[in-house]
Amino acid sequence: MTRYVAFLRGINVGGHVVKMDRLRTLFEALGFSGVRTFIASGNVVFDSAARDVQALESKIGVHLEKALGYEVATFVRTEAEVLRIAAFAPFPSSETDRDGTRVFVGFFQATLGAAGRKAAGSFRTDSDEFHADRKELYWLCRVPMLESTVSYVRLEKALGQRATFRNANTVQRIAAALAEKPRG
Repeated sequence: MTRYVAFLRGINVGGHVVKMDRLRTLFEALGFSGVRTFIASGNVVFDSAARDVQALESKIGVHLEKALGYEVATFVRTEAEVLRIAAFAPFPSSETDRDGTRVFVGFFQATLGAAGRKAAGSFRTDSDEFHADRKELYWLCRVPMLESTVSYVRLEKALGQRATFRNANTVQRIAAALAEKPRG
C-alpha cells in the first residue's frame, strides 16, 4: 500500500460546500483505506495499492463529479512527494520570514518543464516571485493575495494547465501529520 494525498480543487469554495465526513465516505467508496481529511479545503490522505497517479487522479475526479454534481480537479502526490515539497525552500528565509509575506504551492498534474518555468518567471514583479519545480509552482507573495497583480487564473492560462494552490504552511502541516501517524 502507498499513502497518498489528494489536493482537491473546488471544495468549500465558490458555494460548493462539502462536509469532511462525506468526503471521507466518498473516498472510502473507491476502496481506499486510512482515509482522513486535513483542513476543510479539500486535502485527503488515503492509502491505495494503485501505483498509477494519473489513473488515481482521474478515478477520484470522475467519482467526485458524479457524487457532487460539479467538476473537482484532483492532484495526487505520494507521501514521499508531499514530504519533499514541504521541505523544499526555493526562496531565502530572509524573504519568507518577513511580515505579510506568504508562500503558496501550486499543484499541477504534469511536469511544468522549461516552458513552464519560463512562463512562471514572466509573472515576476516587485511583490511576486515564482519557482517551478517538477509538478509544483512555488509563489512568494510579499503583499496580501488580493493586492497582487497575479492570479491563479492567469498562472493557469500561461502554464497551460489547471492547478490548485495551498499555503506552504498548510503543506508543511500535512507533511508533519504524515510523519507522525503510522499506517493503520
